[in-house]
Amino acid sequence: MSMSQLMKAVLLTGHGGMDQLEHRDDVPVPVPGSGEVLIEVSACGMNNTDIKVREAQYTVDHDPNGGQDESASAASISSADGATSLSFPRIQGGDIVGRIVKVGAGVDSCRIDQRVLVDFSIYHGRDEQGQPTMDLANVDYIGHGCDGGYAEYVVVPAANAHHVTRAISDAELATFGCATVTAEHMLSRIQLSQGQLVIITGAGGGVGSAAVQLARARGARPIALTSRGKEDAILALGAETCLCRDEYTDPEGIFQGAAFLAGIERAAGGKHRIDAVIDQVGGTMFHCLLQTLKPDGHYITAGTIAGYTPRVNLHTVYMAFLNIHGSSQGTPADFRRIVEYIEQGSLQPVLGGTFPLSQLVAAQNAFQTKRHVGNLVIVPDSKWDIYGAPHAA
Repeated sequence: MSMSQLMKAVLLTGHGGMDQLEHRDDVPVPVPGSGEVLIEVSACGMNNTDIKVREAQYTVDHDPNGGQDESASAASISSADGATSLSFPRIQGGDIVGRIVKVGAGVDSCRIDQRVLVDFSIYHGRDEQGQPTMDLANVDYIGHGCDGGYAEYVVVPAANAHHVTRAISDAELATFGCATVTAEHMLSRIQLSQGQLVIITGAGGGVGSAAVQLARARGARPIALTSRGKEDAILALGAETCLCRDEYTDPEGIFQGAAFLAGIERAAGGKHRIDAVIDQVGGTMFHCLLQTLKPDGHYITAGTIAGYTPRVNLHTVYMAFLNIHGSSQGTPADFRRIVEYIEQGSLQPVLGGTFPLSQLVAAQNAFQTKRHVGNLVIVPDSKWDIYGAPHAA
């Protein structure tokens, strides 16, 4: 195969603002090592993690009660021992779709030309059979611990590149990645089941819209919470009811908890009827979400769009025997299930818009407005006429 030795890519050069994103046309094309494949990228989904890493928002060591300036705790994602795998410059982008154009040692050459969706997780753990498994204390992801898909080419472990044959566009396929697997892992952790009532916050985003579909596939009954104007799209994905969070915020931006609880009560047919909450929002709504749960109910979070230091009345937690979970990413088994759902047509892509790679800064600005439903996807400029959309979000 003949190809250029250089490629276009967007480099993250350090923590900070958009000025840390640099579009270059002289980045060396990576070479696949043993057990790896080289993918010619056709689309790469965008995630909130890209922005939070750039802005060093993962302040996991910040004690909100300790009087410390939270900026002193700003960091990227770290393993349990406090070390981070992030170094600069770094090419971000984990939700990669493309075609395998070269294989490393130990990888069957029959894989060349396969269209693949990449499992973004870097699994350091191994099970008893030596197969990759989720190690909660030491899991990383492509675009953080190694270069990702905001480029024309990327190298990934062959085991992470899943062949997909479903007849949808590459941009649509790129919507099934981090967000979908995160949602699947959340639902699996709380063992959401047939007939259960579940509140899904941030239902217009990637994780939320995936969670609505996955909950309905399990026979659960999703009550979706989203912003005004997105209701019809969320109902079409399978939500039983859609509530607009705008209606529960006063003109000064203060969340009206009593009104929200009354709205949930009407939707659920009574007080304390909710079996589980799938939350991506956090903030001042957190305590009210706990109040909606029935005894022994489950709250699980994988995001903090509205803030990460909410106040809570612990009486609500222990007197109702509530279960509170944190979750991030997913397991190899979760990703394999997602691929099965895609191939079966059980999951529908929710493509909120596409942008050329050279307009990644504009894409991140659009992402942060939260006006879209689903996922935004980046397409290399050289592939725009083939895989891009005629308009951006």
